[in-house]
Amino acid sequence: MQIIEEKVKFRKSLLTWYQNEKRDLPWRRTSNPYYIWVSEVMLQQTRVDTVIPYYERFIEKYPTMRALAEADESELLKMWEGLGYYSRVRNLQVGVREVVEKYGGNVPENRKEISTLKGVGPYTAGAILSIAFGIPEHAVDGNVMRVMSRLLIIEDDITVPRTKKIFEQVVMDLIDPDDPSSFNQGVMELGATICTPKPKCLLCPVREYCAAFEEGKQEALPVRTKKKKGKVIPMVSFAIQDDTGRWLLRQRPEKGLLANLWEFPMIESSTTQTETEQFAEQFGKQIKITQELIAFKHIFTHLTWMVTSFQAQLVDEEATIDGYRFFTTEEVEKLAKPVPVLNIWNYIKQEKLYDVY
Repeated sequence: MQIIEEKVKFRKSLLTWYQNEKRDLPWRRTSNPYYIWVSEVMLQQTRVDTVIPYYERFIEKYPTMRALAEADESELLKMWEGLGYYSRVRNLQVGVREVVEKYGGNVPENRKEISTLKGVGPYTAGAILSIAFGIPEHAVDGNVMRVMSRLLIIEDDITVPRTKKIFEQVVMDLIDPDDPSSFNQGVMELGATICTPKPKCLLCPVREYCAAFEEGKQEALPVRTKKKKGKVIPMVSFAIQDDTGRWLLRQRPEKGLLANLWEFPMIESSTTQTETEQFAEQFGKQIKITQELIAFKHIFTHLTWMVTSFQAQLVDEEATIDGYRFFTTEEVEKLAKPVPVLNIWNYIKQEKLYDVY
């Protein structure tokens, strides 16, 4: 691995390109560390186009750290509804509370202290420090590793945690000490728009410094071992109404997958029984399925749900299910729902499936 010799020219080429070509994103119009923090948390594992409206609504609702620190969790989860990975917003709120209580509302300006905050890992810490405070600190994510692996032909496996240290050292060697904010964002932007998995090398502003391009290796980098396939679980969900048109939902437990979010009755599917038989065995109640709704795949970090959903009604109109409650359509709309349930609910709304049995 050889560090780029003409660092000053490299930096100038990258920063000039970034200033001229960067996308106009709302979090790039501020240096408020809290706003930068919110944007970085939202952008984890989520597309930029998806994040923009969520970010704008979130900042409008919680314009200060104190407003977020004091927010009700159910309201907060509703604001996050559809973004997924709900532990992100829970950790964000805990971290913000720590800043309010321990640091008087001032985000720490050094890596040691900021890294103690809940949910703030090495990347988020570096992004906040460099973008909000102009401190030369590394902020290494997947885009950055892809760019640097090609620039310098780094062939270490990026799925191995210790490999990130190599890239952090490289960034610290190359980072512009006068404008670390634009440097870090420039590398990220390059990875997101040009140095993509299928690179657009002819458009690259730093192509002349790229060792992989010179050797024709750009598409072979970065080195990444294939992930083991996670467990695939077939699930069946039942959108059940009573005779007044209300919907049956429950709030999931406080801890674990999709904690505290609201869901329709859902069971792990079996190939040996019908859906109604499985439901009766699980809940001790009989249902009448009126129609199939949608089927879809939902991917979690370590497992995948293959969901089939049905609209149904309880055979005994007076029956209830322990832990579940009936809600009107308007009430359901206000509940914070995980993405799989939101997929079903949005389909129901779109198709106007509000028939009262």
